[in-house]
Amino acid sequence: MHAGPVIIGFDGTPASVGAVRESAALTGPRAALVVVVWEAGRNFELATLPDRGLEAPIVGLDLRTAFEAEEAAYEDARRMAEHGAALARQAGLQAEGLAVADTMTVADTLIRLARERDAPAVVVGDHQHRRLGKVVHGSTLTGLLRAAPCPVVVCGMAQPGTG
Repeated sequence: MHAGPVIIGFDGTPASVGAVRESAALTGPRAALVVVVWEAGRNFELATLPDRGLEAPIVGLDLRTAFEAEEAAYEDARRMAEHGAALARQAGLQAEGLAVADTMTVADTLIRLARERDAPAVVVGDHQHRRLGKVVHGSTLTGLLRAAPCPVVVCGMAQPGTG
């Protein structure tokens, strides 16, 4: 039996808000970790990207600006995680928020946290995409379903007119 908190992937979308609310209904009053995964380093990549053919950095984003943009991105992720945790607490969970820098993929980051925290489940909202009449699930969900060390709970969004 897993003793850690339920890991809830949160990105502020309606699907992730639904996942927070549904996880509270499914798990009852237990510990939860609401996780926002953010892509660290992107601003530094932009600041040091070579101009095509010249191998000189592109003018317009210097390292100081990149650092400030990284701080702002982290702060946005931290605020979003706290917002998700507040929603979880309103729904009855003992929740805390966590902003985590993405070192590989969102799925890999959530899987790593589930292992480290001995999570009984990972909960995510389903971001469905319609392609040529088929519903295709996102790469985060696919990665979680393939490699998570615990059950993955996928909270779908009700389609208009379905209830």
